[in-house]
Amino acid sequence: MSAPKVDQFIAGKRTATQSEAGASHSVINPATGETIARVDLNAKRSAEAAVQAAYEAFPAWSATPVGDRCQVMFKYKALLEKHFEELASLIVKEHGKTMAEAKGDVRRGIDCVEFACAAPTLMMGKTLPQIAVSSSFCRTEDKSGVGIDSFVDRVPLGVCVGITPFNFPVMVPLWMWPMAVACGNTFVLKPSEKVPLSAIREVELAHEAGLPAGVLNLVTGGPEVVDHLITHDDVKAVSFVGSTRVAQHIYKTATAAGKRAQCMGGAKNYMVIMPDANQDAAIEGIVGSAFGNSGQRCLAGSVCIAVGDAGEWLIPKLKAAAEKIKVAEGNTPGVGMGPVIDDASKQRILGFIASGETDGAKMILDGRKCEMPNKGCFVGPTIFDNVRPGMKIVDEEIFGPVLSIVREATLDAALATMNKSRYGNMGVIFTSSGYNARRFKTHAQVGMVGINVGVPAPMAVFPFAGWKQSFFGDLHANGEDAAKFWTESKVVVARWM
Repeated sequence: MSAPKVDQFIAGKRTATQSEAGASHSVINPATGETIARVDLNAKRSAEAAVQAAYEAFPAWSATPVGDRCQVMFKYKALLEKHFEELASLIVKEHGKTMAEAKGDVRRGIDCVEFACAAPTLMMGKTLPQIAVSSSFCRTEDKSGVGIDSFVDRVPLGVCVGITPFNFPVMVPLWMWPMAVACGNTFVLKPSEKVPLSAIREVELAHEAGLPAGVLNLVTGGPEVVDHLITHDDVKAVSFVGSTRVAQHIYKTATAAGKRAQCMGGAKNYMVIMPDANQDAAIEGIVGSAFGNSGQRCLAGSVCIAVGDAGEWLIPKLKAAAEKIKVAEGNTPGVGMGPVIDDASKQRILGFIASGETDGAKMILDGRKCEMPNKGCFVGPTIFDNVRPGMKIVDEEIFGPVLSIVREATLDAALATMNKSRYGNMGVIFTSSGYNARRFKTHAQVGMVGINVGVPAPMAVFPFAGWKQSFFGDLHANGEDAAKFWTESKVVVARWM
């Protein structure tokens, strides 16, 4: 029996794909290799229908009072809580996360919905009365002139598009469309073809909460569908999360077509370990950062800089902790790490491990040899020591459970090494010194800093603030930046005679 084809969700209901002849993608359970669904990659006619539905829904939705729009978000939040376990189970099935990680994915997504409920406050404009006077309208007995007031409103843009990655199937879409929709826009979501099932369920629940038809639509597809969406005449803004290569392409293409764009790209995140660090906290933070979600997150710590003699205690404790991680299917009791997303990712990661050996790094823990299932897309925790910049495992994003340890004599040397990276998503320091922490915070050329925190993922009230080649755009996802990104300023100058 062949795997079912993934539907689109257009104008308030699931619909069959309107696809030209072209390639399809098999959605697999990465823990077993089993094909669970198929996705059309060339559904441009469905994409066109989704944009049209969003375009037609925009006038009525944007005219709906923002408080009424947020009432739908309140109901949606309650539905997400009700279906929490269902969504987490879908993530485990199509992505391979452990159940604990999947629940974290859903929970952080719900945080974003809660924040979107603050749209009435976030959309407030500003007013400055009596900014000037018009003396030409003065009466003889009134030399004060006619007062001129000025104010700025924040208004929705129109049809917006979100293109999301595989690594957080529920959370990242919820970074985008709830705030966009709460601000009065309509939306087309294009999830990763690797994990469409939880995304379409997420959209379905939004309509159960009362979202009108056409306000939120979902289409699947590959690069041709993406290019069609981001250059469409009726699309006003594009948000993207994925690799730096694709982020650059989407940013250049969308902005050249006159769209507003925010594109979050790849990362190479450094963790600096000072000799005075709390050792237990450091080990726990490093292991969770490097190997949580199988290393498949843009805030994964993939390079550890041991400063001074910190390596003497760091290496043996890291190895011992990583060896205890149980690598298995996500629902297995006691599991600490699931598979990577697919076999292509597994082979890419294995290639990085081989390159580390070739380049002369010292293997501390070989993830190819750990105890793990024979079937599926598994790679175990891997640790290299004596790694230097210029090695492939340091310079390139691996997006897998591989940790490289660099040795530096001082904090300033560690900062210099970290700041050479072309990426700027996250940097972390473990230390007991306020001076060291402040110096690191001040001089780290990254958008998100962790102090004794392995994964400094901002809550929804703060922006996800990557720098350098980790982000292309002006306004980030989440926080006040999100409300500004999904709205336009309209300045009014008024006088009354």
